[in-house]
Amino acid sequence: MGLFRDQILRTPVREELPTLLDILTRIILDQIQMDRDGEAIDQFLIKSNVYMLEGLYDSDQEVEDEKLYLHSFEGQFLDTSAEFYREEGERMLKESDAGTYCRHAKRRIDEEDDRCRSTLSESTTPKIQRVVEDELIRHKMKGLIEMDSGVQYMVRNEKLHELSLVFDLEARVDPRKPELTKAMQKIILDMGTEINNAAVAASQAPPPSAPAAEEQEEGKDGKAKAGGAKAINQQTAAALRWVEEILALKDQFDKVCAASFNSDQTVSTAINRSMADIINAFSRGSEYISLFIDDNLKKGIKDKSEAEIDRTLERAITILRYLSDKDIFETYYKKHLCKRLLLNKSQSIDVEKQMISRMKIELGNSFTLKLEAMFKDMTLSEELSSGYRKYVAGLGETDNKRADLSIKVLTSMTWPLEAFRGGGGTGEDGQEAGAAQLIYPPVIERVRKGFERFYADKHSGRRLTWQNNMGDADMRAQFPKSRYPVHEINCSTYAMLILLLFNELPANAGLTLEEIQAQTNIPMGDLARNLQSLAVAPKTRFLTKEPMSRDVNPGDRFSFNEGFSSKILRIKVGVVSAGNKAEGDRERKETEKKSNDSRAFAVEAAVVRIMKYVSPPLAIAPYVCLPLLTGDFIVDNAKSSRTRSCSPRPSRSCRRSSSRTST
Repeated sequence: MGLFRDQILRTPVREELPTLLDILTRIILDQIQMDRDGEAIDQFLIKSNVYMLEGLYDSDQEVEDEKLYLHSFEGQFLDTSAEFYREEGERMLKESDAGTYCRHAKRRIDEEDDRCRSTLSESTTPKIQRVVEDELIRHKMKGLIEMDSGVQYMVRNEKLHELSLVFDLEARVDPRKPELTKAMQKIILDMGTEINNAAVAASQAPPPSAPAAEEQEEGKDGKAKAGGAKAINQQTAAALRWVEEILALKDQFDKVCAASFNSDQTVSTAINRSMADIINAFSRGSEYISLFIDDNLKKGIKDKSEAEIDRTLERAITILRYLSDKDIFETYYKKHLCKRLLLNKSQSIDVEKQMISRMKIELGNSFTLKLEAMFKDMTLSEELSSGYRKYVAGLGETDNKRADLSIKVLTSMTWPLEAFRGGGGTGEDGQEAGAAQLIYPPVIERVRKGFERFYADKHSGRRLTWQNNMGDADMRAQFPKSRYPVHEINCSTYAMLILLLFNELPANAGLTLEEIQAQTNIPMGDLARNLQSLAVAPKTRFLTKEPMSRDVNPGDRFSFNEGFSSKILRIKVGVVSAGNKAEGDRERKETEKKSNDSRAFAVEAAVVRIMKYVSPPLAIAPYVCLPLLTGDFIVDNAKSSRTRSCSPRPSRSCRRSSSRTST
């Protein structure tokens, strides 16, 4: 064998010509190139020559690593293959699309595997694979991903199979898949930024201008009112649209991750991180998520099956997981939950409790402590209302005109009652609208005083504050020209007080705005809104207004509408801005300020706990403690309806939920 190697293979055919071994190597390489180009070759003949080279050694010691195949042929084969695939990869990036490139690269790898088995040596398989992977994948992956038809195009056009090809190619060369991960994160951030910018533009867009009231005919009043409601709910609609688009974005990339990336943990983690960055980059994310949950719990779960309700709740929790400002979300959620419970807007109390349970699992007990306390107050209030009715029945009074009372007694430190004060503002004396001392008709004052005595007997030492702006009333009213002689009306407490004034007036008599305010002491802002509902809205125009206009102005005169008619027996009187909606800039800044203040207290408390373990104590400790000590003993203004923690017992707030009387 050594003689054959030295005398035949290593001897030039002629002088100044290459050796027979060099010629044989060049011929085999040319045959392989022809095979790559798709031409037919004699694989058996080449395989036979490869067997020969594998049976010969570079020296007479016949060391395994010194096979002639390895020393004389394989190195040149790998070098020429690397040059070929390098040029082919650059050409393919310019001439083809990303999907075609991926399929071509995969085909080339498979071809080289088959070629090593059928034509060359199987020991060359991992080496040629590494060459092809380096030249077609590792060195070209960034360019492949950034092509016009690359990953971004595939994602936006749902080319899931081609995305899986990209994933498989990079997974061959790097299990971390850095280029694909970066590309996916950038795409998510770009698409998420578009959603955020659209939401900001929608929230800052000026509301559509409503036509002047004096130009509206009576038949067009309904459209005018709808236009006003549209203006009011514009930001709320933008909030719901933002959450839906964020959820759709997450669903889209979850689908991509599952179908194209085999739910790979690395890519999935990168996608979740980018989703969190998008949500937390939007300053109003906490409020919008709370509004989304509020909308679904009010009307989104209506006529849905249990499985659909579970999916709705899970979608809400899914987006909540990404939120970093969970304390701000808690502030908004408490406000919205407060209105749902007190205004009976929730579709299902059981679903509300399911949502709280999911939050507890996700965020911990401390997050839901006050939320659970709100439900506890509602349960206790039902028992208290039932007890009061039994108490009244036990007095032996049989007055058919006595108003029935249903109350909600709320712990002031638990319920965010300021959610109901946004519209009322403050009166001229600085008193908050909810705590204003109204002037009640005798029939209502009698009931109110009776409940205060009943409550004082059961809970001595507690102070009740009536939140008048949070109540509603069921009334019966007679309209002689209506289809029904007696209508049942549901309205706010303020509207009830206004309507009861006209019981005592003679026919065709009226009251001015100032006279109504003087006889009821309703804050002017709330008074104007309720009069708009009672004298301007066409479906609930129980009063007439002179002069007739959309706005309520000083000097306007109101009279009982004898000609009111309606085809509906039970009429609900709506009030402008009564529902949950997105906050304005001023309200949002106040909410953020309160959240920042509560964070400061939490940070200071944590610092104090840490300082206790520091030895020797640092000089800064007394300055850290002072804000905590003073903050615990702050007492609200005497005219406020709430007190802080210095009270020996928690104060209570009371709301009139429903009172029945006649007009």
